[in-house]
Amino acid sequence: MRLFYPARSWQLLRSPSKRFYSGAHSPPPWRPVSAVDEWVERPIRPISLRQLTFFGRTLTEPRLISSANYVRTELPTRLAHRLRDIQQLPYVVVANPHLTLVYELYYKAFERARVVPEIRTLEDNDRFCDILREMLREHLVAIPNLAMGVLECRNLAPADEMDRLMNTLLRARISRRVIAEQHLALTETFNSPWHFPDSHDRTDMNADFVGEVFLKCKAKEVIERCGKVAQDLMGNISDSTQIPEITVKGHADATFPYILSHLEYIIGELLRNSVQAVMERYQHSTEPPPPIEVLVCETPQHVIMRISDQGGGIPREILPYLWSFSKGPRTQTRLENLGQVPAMAATMQELQVSHDRKHTDRDSYHEGSLDTLTSRPPNLRLGMGLPMSRVYAEYWAGSLELHSLEGYGVDAFLQISKLGNKNEQVTTRAAIDAV
Repeated sequence: MRLFYPARSWQLLRSPSKRFYSGAHSPPPWRPVSAVDEWVERPIRPISLRQLTFFGRTLTEPRLISSANYVRTELPTRLAHRLRDIQQLPYVVVANPHLTLVYELYYKAFERARVVPEIRTLEDNDRFCDILREMLREHLVAIPNLAMGVLECRNLAPADEMDRLMNTLLRARISRRVIAEQHLALTETFNSPWHFPDSHDRTDMNADFVGEVFLKCKAKEVIERCGKVAQDLMGNISDSTQIPEITVKGHADATFPYILSHLEYIIGELLRNSVQAVMERYQHSTEPPPPIEVLVCETPQHVIMRISDQGGGIPREILPYLWSFSKGPRTQTRLENLGQVPAMAATMQELQVSHDRKHTDRDSYHEGSLDTLTSRPPNLRLGMGLPMSRVYAEYWAGSLELHSLEGYGVDAFLQISKLGNKNEQVTTRAAIDAV
């Protein structure tokens, strides 16, 4: 049953500087047009990895200024659509303190972003970048609060609708961070001492990057790096010494453009689950555990990775809730664990046990993930890894599927676009209303 209030008894919730309404699908006739109403009418302009690459490949001052103005207008537009999503929630749901905090956070960012004047100079851009960095840091609290709010409201609204809301908000969060971090990275590149706008033969240490886009993601290297992290993590938090090997077969040299932090998160989460399952199943065995096999298949348009383990499969009571943020038999434990996570960037790096990790080429100046602000114990399971990985995979028009063979193991299939020509999958207001 939907718990909407009738239109004549609209409820008001106060945010720091404004009031917002919840409880119906359209504003009452007496309500004045707000800034959110104006911005939510603007269409979101999605982008592709290829567009990000071509735009940032030859970086000049006019292009950097153009990038800044795209972000300047796109951020408040995307925030307005998500604010409207929250306003459409039943009052009893949106009154949850965690969801209220997220709303206020989004509203503050919206108000700040929409009044930024047109960027005309590099000095204007520098000031705008300071605003973006502050927003990225402030919004690190959004994921755990969204997750706790959705879990606490699981009995107040249909779980499927809460899952849909969570998926929409998380996908929108990724979209905002992508365009903000991309512009910050382009600015960093433009201001770097080794950047020469007229040079086509770039020799700097970040030549394989265009902003946040890594042009040469090699499947085997990413799998091996993430696998080593997963093995180290589980070796540090488990009493078992039965750590399985990870083998890579197939088209191991498949290379494609991607945002590295997205790919690392997905593969890292899948491998960590497999390593843990195998270690738990064979912890008392005297024989070495069977390896985790990763098969890479390259097609003209896609790269498909299959991760296969023999960890016994997914428990039957958990399987129906595998992709849910709000359902399942362990919701209370997840709530308690989330309460210990004040901030979360959803990167592989924030689970690192050691701060002496081996840096990738980009880590020397990469600030996008902000993982140093959100590190947490790797054994604190939040129940968000798989659904969050699917959100990441689908963001660039890919897919993530799992097949569990009870008593044997799990096959995970990750498909990503090889060409980088698919637009980001951003849910708009119209798509939400059509559901």
